[in-house]
Amino acid sequence: MTISPGLLPEGLRDRLPPQAEAASRLLHRVIVAIGRNGYDRVSPPLVEYEESLVGRLKSARAQDLLRLVDPLSQRTLAFRPDMTAQVGRIAATRMAHLPRPLRLAYGGPVLKLRATQLRPERELTQAGAELIGLDSVAGVVELLTVAIEALEAARITAITIDLTLPDLVETLAAGPLPLPSWRVDEVREMLDGKDAGGLAALGAEAYLPFVAAAGPLEGALARLRALDGAAALQSRLDGIEAIGRALAGRVTLTLDPTERHGFEYQSWIGFSFFAEGLSGEIGRGGSYTIVHPSGAEEPAVGFSLYIDPLVDAGLGTEPRRRLFLPLGHDARVAREMRRAGWITIAALSPEDRPDGCTHRLDGPVAVAL
Repeated sequence: MTISPGLLPEGLRDRLPPQAEAASRLLHRVIVAIGRNGYDRVSPPLVEYEESLVGRLKSARAQDLLRLVDPLSQRTLAFRPDMTAQVGRIAATRMAHLPRPLRLAYGGPVLKLRATQLRPERELTQAGAELIGLDSVAGVVELLTVAIEALEAARITAITIDLTLPDLVETLAAGPLPLPSWRVDEVREMLDGKDAGGLAALGAEAYLPFVAAAGPLEGALARLRALDGAAALQSRLDGIEAIGRALAGRVTLTLDPTERHGFEYQSWIGFSFFAEGLSGEIGRGGSYTIVHPSGAEEPAVGFSLYIDPLVDAGLGTEPRRRLFLPLGHDARVAREMRRAGWITIAALSPEDRPDGCTHRLDGPVAVAL
């Protein structure tokens, strides 16, 4: 069967003007804002050995690998579906000797095996930062502050951060609300789906009040602290309260303690970013653990931002001054205009017209069209 010349694989697309330039501009703004907070950029490859990525990805993310066989080594390679695991590998190997905390930034494309209903694209541009060596409240506050500044640099306003407790079920199941180990995953799934009937069927009704505790941060914390078993969560709730105080007035903060989807490898805290006028989440992150080749574990906290929804919403595009250069124009003047920020379109034949241009060069002067 013949494939149409313009057809692309499902979930892939071309970025055309001006969106392609907007994507590049937004990625640059986000990376620069992160770097100004002391985060040094690393650039891992798009493809790695499969076993390396699988060893550092958890749950569904390991199943999201697009694989191929390397014709040189005959080993299976995989495209990265996320850059966090690669940054962890770099921190645990090539940069293991550096003092902690280690601040690293990244930006580039990722490729997923399958799209989702909410995000039909398989190729995405991701940017973010990782703080390696601690996952304290101070570290989380720093990361969230960096993420807010990066989003503001992309000219995003009215930001909402939704916090979650990824290890809620494990913590409660090991203490005040005991569960057999084989029930933990099932209860997590029911809570994530807000499935009251499913919890009742599992005999885990005691977990249902944690679903109703979700909402704006202050009220959600008060409801959580009043629940049976909340004493086991005290350190986490105190940490979230401190985070709320640090970010008060700058963003809207909400808490959904049972949200688990996409937070499979986070530990005590996870967070998602939303913004007014943008559909769906525009980033996420949280605390997690990096495993070194020796088997030693190292705490970390980080975030990833998604550039594509920002571009799709029209962000990053700017009006451009396009200057038509007629035949016989002064090349020296044209160079000076480009240095001053003009985009120049030179006539290559007498028939060329200033289509799409905002100005025309008349001697040394730009004349509006």
